[in-house]
Amino acid sequence: MARVYDLLMQDAPYKQWVDFTKKMLQRYRSEGQSILDIGCGTGEITHRLHNDGYQMTGIDLSSDMLTIAQQKNPRAAIEWIQQDMTSLEGLSEYDCVISYCDVINYLTDEQQVKQAFHSIYQALTQGGVFLFDVHSIDHIHEDLSGATFAEVRDDLSFIWFCDPGELENSLVHDLTFFIEDDGKYQRFDEIHEQRGYDHTDLKSWLSQTGFKVQGLFSDFSETPAIHGERWLFVCTKE
Repeated sequence: MARVYDLLMQDAPYKQWVDFTKKMLQRYRSEGQSILDIGCGTGEITHRLHNDGYQMTGIDLSSDMLTIAQQKNPRAAIEWIQQDMTSLEGLSEYDCVISYCDVINYLTDEQQVKQAFHSIYQALTQGGVFLFDVHSIDHIHEDLSGATFAEVRDDLSFIWFCDPGELENSLVHDLTFFIEDDGKYQRFDEIHEQRGYDHTDLKSWLSQTGFKVQGLFSDFSETPAIHGERWLFVCTKE
C-alpha cells in the first residue's frame, strides 16, 4: 500500500484537514505549536503543517509509510517514529494530537479504541487538543459496505472490494494492485479491516478518558453536525 498510497490519495482533502487543524488550534489553544500526527501515512499532512511553522512528529505502524514520508523532505525537522497508537511510549507535552483519514476505524475492538484514547491523553499537555475523524455509520452502510471500486491507469490499476465484516459496523477491504515496474506489472494483494462506532459511544469513551468533547462536525462543516460521510471530533484534555 505504501508504494501506491499517494497515487490513491491524490484527491484526498488534505487542505481541509490542515485548515481544520489550524482553525481548531486557534480556537482552543492559540499558543500551541507542537503537533503529534498519529497514523501519518506518507506524511502529507505532517509536511504541510510543518511548512506552516508547526513542530511536527509523525507516528505510523508501517515502516514503509514512514520511509516514504521522510524521503519527501529529508531535511525537514520532523521526527518520524514507528509505534502502535494503542500503546504510545516516550511521547508527552504535545499541544495537539491529530489522527485523520479514518485511522481510528482501523481499531476493530472497543478496548483498542479506549487504549488509544488513553495513550493520546497521556501524550497531550494540560489543555491540549485532540482532533480526529472517523467514518459515519451511515457512510459505512450506505456507501462502503458491498461496494466495488476500480481504476485503470498506465502505471497502476486496482480493484477494491469493500465487504461487510463479521463484527457490527465493520468492513473488510480486499485490494488488488497491478503496478508497472520497468515495463512489467507486479501484482500485490492486501486485506484491511475497519470498524465504525456510534458517535455517542465515542463521546462516552472520550469522556471516560478525561477528554471534554468540544464539538462534533461532519464533512468539515462550519457548525456541529452528524449527517455526512466523515465525523470530525474536537476534544480537549481537561
